Amino acid sequence: MRVKGNDYRALEPPAVWTPALTVSVIIPAYGGQHRLDLVLQALARQTYPARLTEIIVVDNGSSPPLRLPDDAPAGTTLLTCPAPGRAAARNTGLAHATGEVIHWLDSDVLLTPGALEAHMRWHHRAAYLAVTGYIRFTDAPIPAELPDDLEKALEPAQPHAWIVDLVERTRGLTDNPQRPFSIHVGGATSVNARLIAAAGPMDEDLILGQDTEMGYRLAQAGAVFIPEPLARAYHLGPTMRMRDKAPIDRISHAYVADRIPAYRWLRSHPGRTWKVPYVAVLVDGTTGYETVRATVDAVLAGTIPDVSVTLTGPWTDLTPDRRHPLTDPNLDLTLVHGHYRHDPRVRLAESETVSPAIPWILRLPAGWAPAEDGLAKLLELARDEGLGLINILLSESPDGLVRARLERTAAFARAALVTRPGEDLDDAVDDVSGVTWVEGDGYGFTTTPDLPLGRRSALRVRLDAQAETVRLTREAERLRGQVAKWRDEAGRWRKSAVELRRDVGTLRRQLTAANRTQRGLRALLAASLKRAWTRKPS
Repeated sequence: MRVKGNDYRALEPPAVWTPALTVSVIIPAYGGQHRLDLVLQALARQTYPARLTEIIVVDNGSSPPLRLPDDAPAGTTLLTCPAPGRAAARNTGLAHATGEVIHWLDSDVLLTPGALEAHMRWHHRAAYLAVTGYIRFTDAPIPAELPDDLEKALEPAQPHAWIVDLVERTRGLTDNPQRPFSIHVGGATSVNARLIAAAGPMDEDLILGQDTEMGYRLAQAGAVFIPEPLARAYHLGPTMRMRDKAPIDRISHAYVADRIPAYRWLRSHPGRTWKVPYVAVLVDGTTGYETVRATVDAVLAGTIPDVSVTLTGPWTDLTPDRRHPLTDPNLDLTLVHGHYRHDPRVRLAESETVSPAIPWILRLPAGWAPAEDGLAKLLELARDEGLGLINILLSESPDGLVRARLERTAAFARAALVTRPGEDLDDAVDDVSGVTWVEGDGYGFTTTPDLPLGRRSALRVRLDAQAETVRLTREAERLRGQVAKWRDEAGRWRKSAVELRRDVGTLRRQLTAANRTQRGLRALLAASLKRAWTRKPS
């Protein structure tokens, strides 16, 4: 059964199942003997079979050294790791683990009795899952002994707020968020051991952010991330991040920006190069100097600066003829090599090998180049539609199709895990992520690209466009203000007109009344005169 994106609902475990997989619980610890004792007591109460469980405690330089209590579960091992840091301690435990599933657990996190079983029921459904439990943070006094009713004794407790928020607004991560790997936290997360082997161990060069960075590499290796509410746990007290979030983020972001391209907001500078680029472009470097240069220069001058180019060719075989360069049969290859060997964004390689940490790969035939924003538009389409592969039709002739390919590394890694014998890998990618075709000219692909503006000039054009947008916005605001002023003035004129009409009406009524009075007086005077003229003398 295949999972598309991160919608794991098709894997819903059955109500009845038989435990068969082994699990290694790795606990890095630095001091806190009593808390560790409680953690081991909680592990002894797990409903998952003890015969399938091994527990590895790694003492990360505690003073005095940690010890295993007498009631530690059978199969518990205590190792030492003198190198500081939780990543080093976890890697020490990982090197000794034999389980088919690795369960990370902090030395101050108490699992409820059914937590481990809740994790493992998922791992029996697929071999590429990362399952995270729900941790609550308690300020309750640390008990001397583990209480019978753990949840009742440690409540009230605060939920892991940002995990709960992420899960709720993405329908349990099934809406395929851009960064589901963010849920990979070391306090209570389990991962298939083969998936960790593919992604690699914890990065010991990081000061903070090791869990998230490893979660990113697990995603690149094809992982599906599952939040499991039945896997409940309690953290004894707040975490360091909860106490000092701002300074912790400051340190973490300084390091993970170089390693996690998905954190786009941490890579806003257009002139930086990073350890893990966002896009790797693969180009055949043996197709002629001018042809290769047209493609490479256009890609590097695009609106996606976070890009690297790998030029493939027999570079180690080059022996340039310094006496007669014009007759050198490998002259074009030598020119390509000389032109790009010192460019930090261009890599000269013998084969199409790309770091699995790079999220996107564009396979581009030499001689073809996208428009300045062509790659950006392709990436936007792939992200919006959740696509794993975009085939770009460049030309069509009786000799066949010429195409470029934009590949999502994580989708191809997942497809490789579930592909059937004899099945085309692209078909499996379609099942787990989606595949589409587009016309190259819709994204500006051409064999006669314009002379690249260069990043600084391109940036200047964008800044000028932004400035013009601001100017037009301000002008529109000014005109809207003027219109409002005119509207107010018209309102005042309408009010004046109404008042004038009312005054005219009053005057008209007064004039009419005056005319009536005048006519009455005239009639009275005429009647009086008539009576006077007609009166007989006495």
